[in-house]
Amino acid sequence: MTARPEMQDLEARAEEVSGLLKLLSHKNRLLIACELRDGEASVSALEAAISGAQSNLSRDLARMREEGLVVARRQSKSVYYRLADDRLARVVDALCAAFGPEAKQKKRSRK
Repeated sequence: MTARPEMQDLEARAEEVSGLLKLLSHKNRLLIACELRDGEASVSALEAAISGAQSNLSRDLARMREEGLVVARRQSKSVYYRLADDRLARVVDALCAAFGPEAKQKKRSRK
């Protein structure tokens, strides 16, 4: 029995997808991706939105940049980040739909 064509495609990309999910499994990196979902943000804006040490934010942004999830742009003394790939934005959208405020209300109404 041979695998369905869609499964063959997924199997070929499974390592890439699991790597992305592994990176997003860290709370701060997930929050960074959520903040950047609506567009570009400066490091100071990200720092204000995401509670935590600036050094941790810098480390997570560097990791995300190395992995190709975000791109940086320098303007004067500020650095601005944005998501590098629309697929990441769609993953974040799916997570928000599954776990965001509206999903909580739906879960409560089922009880």
